[in-house]
Amino acid sequence: MSKTNIDFPDNLLWYKDAIIYELHIKAFRDGNGDGVGDFQGLLEKLDYLQELGVTAIWLLPFYPSPLRDDGYDIADYYTINKSYGDIEQFKILLDEAHRRNLKVITELVINHSSDQHPWFQRARRAPKGSPERDYYVWTDDPTQYKDVRIIFQDFEKSNWTWDNEAQQYYWHRFFHHQPDLNYGNPLVQDEVFRMIDYWCELGVDGFRLDAVPYLFEREGTNGENLPETHAFLKKLRKHVDDHFPGVVFLAEANMWPEDSASYFGNGDECHMNYHFPVMPRLFMSLQMEDRYPITDIFDQTPAIPANCQWAIFLRNHDELTLEMVTDEERDYMYKTYAKDPKAKINLGIRHRLAPLLGNNRKKIELMNSLLFSLPGTPVIYYGDEIGMGDNVYLGDRDGVRTPMQWSPDRNAGFSTANPHKLYLPTILDPEYHYESVNVETQRQNTSSLFWFMKRMITLRKKHKAFGRGDLNFLPVENPKVLAFTRTYADETLLFVINLSKFSQPAHIELTGFSGYVPVEAFSQNSFPIVSENETYFFTLAPHDYQWFVLEKKHTDVIPAFQLPTINVALWGRF
Repeated sequence: MSKTNIDFPDNLLWYKDAIIYELHIKAFRDGNGDGVGDFQGLLEKLDYLQELGVTAIWLLPFYPSPLRDDGYDIADYYTINKSYGDIEQFKILLDEAHRRNLKVITELVINHSSDQHPWFQRARRAPKGSPERDYYVWTDDPTQYKDVRIIFQDFEKSNWTWDNEAQQYYWHRFFHHQPDLNYGNPLVQDEVFRMIDYWCELGVDGFRLDAVPYLFEREGTNGENLPETHAFLKKLRKHVDDHFPGVVFLAEANMWPEDSASYFGNGDECHMNYHFPVMPRLFMSLQMEDRYPITDIFDQTPAIPANCQWAIFLRNHDELTLEMVTDEERDYMYKTYAKDPKAKINLGIRHRLAPLLGNNRKKIELMNSLLFSLPGTPVIYYGDEIGMGDNVYLGDRDGVRTPMQWSPDRNAGFSTANPHKLYLPTILDPEYHYESVNVETQRQNTSSLFWFMKRMITLRKKHKAFGRGDLNFLPVENPKVLAFTRTYADETLLFVINLSKFSQPAHIELTGFSGYVPVEAFSQNSFPIVSENETYFFTLAPHDYQWFVLEKKHTDVIPAFQLPTINVALWGRF
C-alpha cells in the first residue's frame, strides 16, 4: 500500500484513477484493407474505447522492426512501422485521443534493440573498444556474467551469441536477435534522453519501460536490480519531471514484491510498476477456493511512496508468467490451467482469460471483480472485455495476439482484406468463433460480458477509493471467502468475494463500522445496519462477489414539525 499521504497536484496523479486498455496496432483494426491493423483503424475505434469507459490506451511497439519478436526488436526509435502508418497519423491519433480524454502510453524498449538497428550494424563493424562498438556489450569470454539467468529458456541456451563480423560475443537477455544496449556508455544514455524528448514533445502521456531491471551488467551478480540501474532511472525521472510534468513511467519488473517495489525509489524513479506476483495468485486462489494466495502476496507487498501506483492485470500480450511462484505452485498452475501441453511456453501459459477459465462467465466476472477492486490501476487486454479465445497452435505467443473481433462479418470485421492476407488468422474455434464472440453482437445484448465490463468500469470511476484507497483484509472464519475494505478520505468500500463453486456463509467482523449501512454499490440498495457487536452475516452464491459503500447512518434527531396554534373565540351556546 501507499506510504503516508503527501499532497501532489491531482492532475499529475491521473494514473492512480486510470483504467488502462492494452492493444497492438496491428491487431485492433485494419483501416486500409491490407490485412494489418493500423493507426487509421484505431482512429475509427476511439469512440468504442470511450464508450467502454477506459481512460488510457497502452500501445504495444509500433516502430520499424523485423518483427521477429512482435515489434520488441526495434530498428528505429524515431519513426513508425510503415504497415501501421506514419508520424502524422500518430499525431492525429494523439489529438483525437486527448479530445476524448484518453491518455496514450507507448513502449520505450530501452534494454535492447534489433540486430538490424543501424547502431548494431555499425558496432559490429567498428574496432574493439571504439565508442561505436561500445553501444552494445561484447566479450571474448562467453563465461562472463555466468550468474545471470536465461529468460527465454525454450529458445536460448546462452545470453551470449557469437558474431562472425565482429569476431566477438554480444550480450542479450532475450532473443539472440535482440542485443542489449550498453548503459555503461554515456552515449547510450544520451540517446535514451533524446528518445524521451522526441516522443514527449509529440504529446505522449507515458512510457512503459520494457525489461527495465536488466539495463546494466556486473560480474558476480544476477544482472538484475543493480544500483546503477536505479541511479539511471532517477536521472531519467528528474528529466521528465523537469521538462514534461505529468508524463508517466510504467516499469516492467517481473520480480518479487520487495524487489519490484524498489523501482519506485522514494517516489523519484517509476510512477507505476506491474505487480506481477499478484496475477498467478488470483488464478491459484480461484482454483484452490482459498483466499490465502491473495492475502499472502499482499502481506508481502511493502508500502510504496504516496505518488506511486501498482498496475495489476489478469492477462496481457505475453504468456501467463509463472516466474514469481514456487516450483510447487508452478506445477499446480500447469496441471490446472495448461491441460493442453501446447499451452506451455517458457515459464508460463499462453492462454487468454476466457480459455484459462473454461469460458465460465461466473469465473470471468469474479476475476474481473478482483482486478477492479484490489489496489492498483487495472489493465485490460484488448478482446478480454468480450471474452475472446486464443490459438496455441500459432507459435510463440501469437495465439493471444489475433485480430480483434468486431462483428460476425468477414474477418470478424477487422479487415476487408482477403482472409489469407491477415497478419494472423481469426479465431475459428467453435466456442470462441468470431461469429458468436464479437463487439457488435454483445453491444446489442445488455446481459453480455461487454456490458458487464462497461458497468464495472463506470462504477469504479465514481469512487476514488478504488485507485487511491488503502487495503484492509477483514477476519473471516471461512477460508473460501475473501473480504476487505478500501478507504480513502471519508469514503470506505467493502468487498466480499466467494472463491468457491458452491454457496458459502460468512460472518465478517466489521470492527469500527458499528452504525454504518452497507449500500450495494451497483443497485444502491441499503442493507441492514451494522450492529454494535460489529459482526455481519453474508450468504454468498457460487463464485459471487458483493461490493458495498459503507455509509454512516445519521442519528441526529430532527424535531417534529409543529403546527401553528390558532385561538378561536366561540360564540353562542352549545
